[in-house]
Amino acid sequence: MKDIGIAPSILAADFGYLMRDIKAVENNADYLHIDVMDGHYVNNISFGIPVIQSIRKYTDMKFFTHLMITNPEQYIKAFADAGSDNITFHVECSEDPDALIDEIRALGKSAGISVHPDTPVEKVFPYIGKVDIILVMTVYPGFGGQGYLESSDERIRRLRKEIDDRHADTVISVDGGVCAENIKKIYEAGARLFVAGSSVFHADDPAAAVDELKRCCTLS
Repeated sequence: MKDIGIAPSILAADFGYLMRDIKAVENNADYLHIDVMDGHYVNNISFGIPVIQSIRKYTDMKFFTHLMITNPEQYIKAFADAGSDNITFHVECSEDPDALIDEIRALGKSAGISVHPDTPVEKVFPYIGKVDIILVMTVYPGFGGQGYLESSDERIRRLRKEIDDRHADTVISVDGGVCAENIKKIYEAGARLFVAGSSVFHADDPAAAVDELKRCCTLS
């Protein structure tokens, strides 16, 4: 299961007990997914740099910081300094993605680019091999707890084929509606890093939920 990664999204955690929830998954999960929303690109506001700085002190988990914000170039260094390990921005929110990718890498972080469900997935093809992660949104970004968009399967397959044809090592991640019932088909479509919020943090045993998601990918 080395090629299967699970990134629990703290958007679904209990913020009254945030470190308790993070500690519950830190030995089982591969990343901690941190959804940053500014109320402009998406119609919701979540949290930002102070939260990342605070939790960075108490866990060694890799932080997968997903910027759902306009003007991401203004904040890259601040999110890097706060403790992000990967910084992923939306292709729709940057006029010069190549420059942004270069900046993220210059700060010693891995880079990712994300694509909205209404944006043709081909829009991120130019960044295959340039980024570490391409994050395919499988719900409409802004709110947790949504159902997986079935149209995402074909988008993931097209992206998988393009990556394979180029012999690139860019990882396909998916964000939205991932659960034990659908993760295998998403894996078979070509995704390898799965953001999971409600299916992990709303479970009675979040660590076991992470393990179950991985196990489901390998079922025959």
